[in-house]
Amino acid sequence: MKSLTDPSQALSTGLAKIRTEFHVPDGFPPDVIALAQRAARRVPSQHADRTAMPFVTLDPATSTDLDQAFSIEASGSDLLLHYAIADVAWFVEDGDVVDLEAWARGETLYLPDGKAGLYPQVLAEGAASLLPSGPRPAVVFTIRIAADGAVRLDGAERAIIQSRAKLAYDSVRTSDVPAGFAEIARRMAANEERRGASRVDPPEQEVEQLADGTFQLSFRPLQQSEQDNAALSLAANMAIADAMLAHRTGLFRVMAPPDASKVQRLRSAAQALGLSWPASTSLRDYQRTLDPGDRQQAALMLEIRRAGSGASYQPYEEGVVPWHEAMAATYAHATAPLRRLADRYVVRCALAIANGQPVPQAVTDAFARLPTVMGRADARASQINHAAIDLAEAVMLKGRQGEMFKAVVTDVADQRMRVQLSNMPVVANVKASGFRQGDSLTLRLVSADPDQRSIVFQPA
Repeated sequence: MKSLTDPSQALSTGLAKIRTEFHVPDGFPPDVIALAQRAARRVPSQHADRTAMPFVTLDPATSTDLDQAFSIEASGSDLLLHYAIADVAWFVEDGDVVDLEAWARGETLYLPDGKAGLYPQVLAEGAASLLPSGPRPAVVFTIRIAADGAVRLDGAERAIIQSRAKLAYDSVRTSDVPAGFAEIARRMAANEERRGASRVDPPEQEVEQLADGTFQLSFRPLQQSEQDNAALSLAANMAIADAMLAHRTGLFRVMAPPDASKVQRLRSAAQALGLSWPASTSLRDYQRTLDPGDRQQAALMLEIRRAGSGASYQPYEEGVVPWHEAMAATYAHATAPLRRLADRYVVRCALAIANGQPVPQAVTDAFARLPTVMGRADARASQINHAAIDLAEAVMLKGRQGEMFKAVVTDVADQRMRVQLSNMPVVANVKASGFRQGDSLTLRLVSADPDQRSIVFQPA
């Protein structure tokens, strides 16, 4: 973790440039805000009263657009996860200006100095957000989780809920969350092991704005509370995906496995990094043994993520089983409708299925259009994230031209190699040959240009 010294305001200037370059929306049109304000006053009338249930939320401390709240109870040897998802569709109607603006955006865009929301703040961080400041409308999915981690959608209803607490990843205590929270995470992990799932969660390179207005660049590993919380979303998304598939409808998240040539390159990378990968062990099995706290193993985890073909959206197609290789399961996105457009329609689909109702035609029509819209939105979000990191790296290194830096080679291709600095959260591409993955070397910084978001190293 490194704080960025930026007296020239190069980072702030660069972030403004990124917003312009990638057409990041600055606020909402007046008619969208006006309708969102009216919608925020809409009184729920199709919702059961579930305010007596002890729901809580768990998110980053600064988050206010809260998609999910949860309550857990035992049912024999099973656990029932009551997963409340923000009922965005109660406030946003098909074809209204708020809906059309959301289709133009696709998802919330995050930058270190702020975000461009999918929906206006009065909804996303107010009336639709599952904050503890008052009762909120939600769609409550009941997910049955067996002792072996198998999941099933038991039911869904529109309901009014009252969150008891806004918990944060970095401060939550075991006594704060419902009994069964850690047990669900354990069951889901065991089920992943049996399925042969190959999710990779390496430390993430990110730029974060601090409370005093300064920024820091870091490799941030997932906290245990964050991983456990992700297990709840995983359970809900898998159960909802299975229900949609059984009813021959839906929108799914799919991912193909890396091809044989990429797997062989990853084996070479592991060997170069000094890691033991038995020839009889598949990539799927091997990567589950990697420790993100170990520098060499974390470097390989990053390479595995880069080798993946990437996930995409796919509507139901007769005779085709939608498959997500990393999950080793049929999978969907349903649990973040305040931040992802597609989730609003998956929630509506699952709500109809669970109550024996036909899926609305508007939802089915949306499933055909959403892969293109979400693919474009995902690509833009990824480009913005990479641009912000490139900018932060250049700001961090500006003025240090000629200095030497220790590094390790994480990947080699043609006449280029990717390196990770040993003492700074910086990843760079270097033109050089004669090096192998895992080699340690010393680099000389040639240039660091925040305006171009570029850094250039040469082997010393």
